[in-house]
Amino acid sequence: MDHVNTVAAQEDTRYEAVRSRDARFDGEFFFAVETTGIYCRPSCPAVTPKRQNVRFYPTAAAAQSSGFRACRRCRPDAVPGSAEWNVRADVVGRAMRMIGDGVVDREGVSGLAVRLGYSARQVQRQLTAELGAGPVALARAQRAHTARVLLQTTDLPITEIAFAAGFASVRQFNDTIRAVYALTPTALRAAAPKSGAARATPTAGIPLRLAYRGPYQAGAVFDLLAREAVAGVEQITGEPGRPGEPGGRTYRRTLRLPHSTGIVAVEERAHSGWLDARLHLADLRDLTTAVQRLRQLFDLDADPYAVDERLAADPELAPLVAARPGLRSPGAAAPEELAIRALVGAEAAEELTLRFGKALDAPCGGLTHVFPEPAALAGEPGPLGALATALADGTLRLDAGADRDDAAAALRDLPGMDARTAAVIRMRALGDPDVAVPGDGEPDTEGWRPWRSYGLRHIWVARGH
Repeated sequence: MDHVNTVAAQEDTRYEAVRSRDARFDGEFFFAVETTGIYCRPSCPAVTPKRQNVRFYPTAAAAQSSGFRACRRCRPDAVPGSAEWNVRADVVGRAMRMIGDGVVDREGVSGLAVRLGYSARQVQRQLTAELGAGPVALARAQRAHTARVLLQTTDLPITEIAFAAGFASVRQFNDTIRAVYALTPTALRAAAPKSGAARATPTAGIPLRLAYRGPYQAGAVFDLLAREAVAGVEQITGEPGRPGEPGGRTYRRTLRLPHSTGIVAVEERAHSGWLDARLHLADLRDLTTAVQRLRQLFDLDADPYAVDERLAADPELAPLVAARPGLRSPGAAAPEELAIRALVGAEAAEELTLRFGKALDAPCGGLTHVFPEPAALAGEPGPLGALATALADGTLRLDAGADRDDAAAALRDLPGMDARTAAVIRMRALGDPDVAVPGDGEPDTEGWRPWRSYGLRHIWVARGH
């Protein structure tokens, strides 16, 4: 009975969020309306349905699996991801991070299970129990979103979009689009918002809106990226804004992706809930993975309300949180690359890029190379060679589904790896929101759990480094 009462109380709280159209909960849960057959994000502007007609779901995939289609007004498939998956280190959290990175599309459920160290049946059971949908349904929902983006921002033939989004056949693609959006692919393309922006072309790339929740301190993120930029791989253009004004910088970088390479540009000027980005991909099958890695780099799935509430309870952090609400803890677009750069520093990373990196077929502004793969650096002497070898042979895993404690242990075992560098790699490459970085002058962070990474970011930004 206590469990029933707890669930009822939770659903009452969620219904109040729906009634108030509270965008803080977008992506944290979804609600569906039995009388219309539609599911929405909590902030949907439509008339609030009656409580007895509403059902709640932890994921869009769960709502779709129950037969509900996506709302055309609030586009629930375009919300930020849940911050829970970045916090959780268990099998469900790791599985969700890997599904987001496209592992199921590339390797199937069996490949996901092998990476997690469980049987496919165990993975199916755990995900379904917690999320109301298994890995196939979760990946299907993600493919549907990717397909909608391509349909509504490009003029690519529908057959090409079907396979680029990860569908096994055009029939599967058509059936999924009809089930999720209640439209044919052609009709969904025709329903694209008339924004006046140019359609994507091979030279213009794919335009994207990278959604986030709450306040977002874009200037602090771009300041960090500018300080760390490795020439040839990254480039910052434009000027930062004056105090109180949004900046006009653009961050550009090359990406090594599962099927090929890509180039991305992200604008600093944040809109109300999203960053503008543009992707140039040699193989469109990499779209889902590229977007997920950008989300990790810019920490777009964070819950700034939960972070700020916790950290503001500390007297030392309270004024810093008040000055910079929504400060993010940036991750990495390429975790293995970040680990190497954290070890050797920016200047050495530039030298490695020129010596071992893959040159682009055609330079794009200041972008000339993709950062070298670990295998190319495994023969280097000293700590660099040891780290590169561990990454290349799988002794150290930093991919989306890596076990953070196992990775930390493997890092500690590497020769020449100091505790501070290992902690920074865990924070950034693995996107861990709760890392304490040792060092002289660093504060006691125990009271900041589970958001120690964010607390340290506030301290470091305030110090100007």
